[in-house]
Amino acid sequence: MFKTFLLGIVLGIAAAAGALYLVPPVDQVREASIVTVAPNGGNIESFHINIPMDRVITGAAGEGRATPEGLDWPAENVLANVRTEIFKIRNARDAVIGVGVRTAARQDDEIVIDWMIHLPARGSLFAGMEAAPREDGFRLGRISAGSREFRRLRGSVGERWVANTSDDDDEDAQDGRIELRAAYVGELEPLDGPEADE
Repeated sequence: MFKTFLLGIVLGIAAAAGALYLVPPVDQVREASIVTVAPNGGNIESFHINIPMDRVITGAAGEGRATPEGLDWPAENVLANVRTEIFKIRNARDAVIGVGVRTAARQDDEIVIDWMIHLPARGSLFAGMEAAPREDGFRLGRISAGSREFRRLRGSVGERWVANTSDDDDEDAQDGRIELRAAYVGELEPLDGPEADE
């Protein structure tokens, strides 16, 4: 009887493993990357954030309330001049492909702005931004770190606010959008083999 019980357990585990292999419980879909080639080499990728519907959390001292309800921004003095926002990141097809965190801090007369963009299927990248936008409206920053697909990439990220100029009175109308444009190239790697000797 005990042998029959053990055989039943082994066969049950094998049947469950076979069923999971044939019918996966989660069907994860990777959204195709929309990348263009830059004229001088490298790749350009554009993302955007629709405001206010893509804002997930806003954290800042003295702000009415953070979203979702019940989340309180710490009242520490060190965070008095820090504003952190978490957004959904969309691609050119308006599909949500990841999350972005924007942090802005002021210390004395210095302003520090950072972006961290995380795309679950691809990895994360971190960029430190310039304090003031340029004439074309873009605030530029350098990619200083990345993970997985972005680990060996270097380049820049541009951030720009585009206000909604439509006369739509709909309650769900957007205030505007934040556009992010990443331009990156891979690091040069040493050649191995006969090509390296030439």
